[in-house]
Amino acid sequence: MPGKVAMVIYDKCRPRDCADGVCAAVKACPRRLLRQEAPYEPPMPHPSVCKACGDCVRACPHKAIKISAW
Repeated sequence: MPGKVAMVIYDKCRPRDCADGVCAAVKACPRRLLRQEAPYEPPMPHPSVCKACGDCVRACPHKAIKISAW
């Protein structure tokens, strides 16, 4: 049975609009499973360990993250 994970919708993602280019969703992830290689870069999720808590979804001002089946 597939689990649920956070997925980034890259055409909606605009980290340049977040404070100092650091994605608000990255800051909100309690397990640090969303990562940015550098400020102003889009985040990359780690779906194998995501618990689909939704904190990142609620934090993203651009609605660029959703929880979906994996």
